[in-house]
Amino acid sequence: MNKKDIANIRKQFKVNNDLLKIREIFNVYVKKESAEIYHHVSMPFQMLDLEEQELFLANFKKVLTGELDAKLFDLKFKRDVEGSTQTILFEGLQAATTEDWKESMLKIVGKMFAHTVYDFDTMVTFIRGEYRKPTRKRDMESEEGGDDEVYSGEFILCSLNKTDQQKKALVFDYIQKEFRANNAVDPVINLASPLSGFMFPAFIDNAADVNHILYYAGKANEPHVTFIEDVLMCEDIITVEEEKVSFELVLKNVMGDEVDTRVISNVYEEIDKIVQENEEDEESDSPTPMLDYKDIERILTVSGVENVDTAKVEHAFKNVIDDENHEFKAKSLVPKSIKIDTKVAKLSINPKEMKNVKYIMYQGKKCLLLEIDEDIVLEGFRLEPGTL
Repeated sequence: MNKKDIANIRKQFKVNNDLLKIREIFNVYVKKESAEIYHHVSMPFQMLDLEEQELFLANFKKVLTGELDAKLFDLKFKRDVEGSTQTILFEGLQAATTEDWKESMLKIVGKMFAHTVYDFDTMVTFIRGEYRKPTRKRDMESEEGGDDEVYSGEFILCSLNKTDQQKKALVFDYIQKEFRANNAVDPVINLASPLSGFMFPAFIDNAADVNHILYYAGKANEPHVTFIEDVLMCEDIITVEEEKVSFELVLKNVMGDEVDTRVISNVYEEIDKIVQENEEDEESDSPTPMLDYKDIERILTVSGVENVDTAKVEHAFKNVIDDENHEFKAKSLVPKSIKIDTKVAKLSINPKEMKNVKYIMYQGKKCLLLEIDEDIVLEGFRLEPGTL
């Protein structure tokens, strides 16, 4: 799934929306440490109070929110594995009765807690419903399009949430007209910050893809490997952060440890050009541009890196990633900012502006020279420029 597919579905999670029909919700309360299912209940989603619906819808939107390959991951199921989660989810999606649907989802819960122990109670929530998207906008003259012709797909969405104990507080009792300490012992389900979750199947170009699943990690660049491998039974993934680290190591293997700031700026600028050129196509669901060792060789050459050849870059790929045929996602490689930390100051610079930073020796001292266009104002005073 790309960001457009995800955004189209996420924005439909609102009350009384004809384009998203949530038929059933199934909540499973699991005790800490023992992983015992303490209680579970299934009901039509529309039977919930309006406030409860809004709380859950906000939670489901969280499961569909985040940067791709950082918090959201399009995973591919492993093939020919025993007890396949893909099969369980597909059976649940096709279940004709509520009991069959619940039985499939309880198998998933069993997988979740067979491999992970939490030191707090948790609640697992499943919904199943139908996502609909108009094939084209309505023509105001002919009144054709809109909801008359839609893409439609059944889906299951799961959210895993922790519980928090209520803190003691002083409350005012309106009935008794007195102040007292609250004695509430009911745990609070934290729907604002899901621990993890997923949506099955994935949707690509408005079509369901049952061979893929969208996985949500509670923390950026910290996917739960056990959840991915043993619960969802999907193939390995690489996070954005891991891609950046691998790419930096490839650059070091080719260029060495010391490099001019202008070269670094040129490298990121060239990659950003590729991303920007693809931006319009991406809006049309075109695939994310990928960079292999030949692409990296070209980028380094035009960026001013000397003595670059195909064999050298290919060797760097094999040395760092152990796969000379690996392809980097171009969008994952350009950092939002480059941080320079010194004892004197900490700087955060746009990668494309690194050409305006120079590291020099002046009168025997190491200096960082930053070229700027505007005047510097310090505590209300405009600084007077000197001459180097």
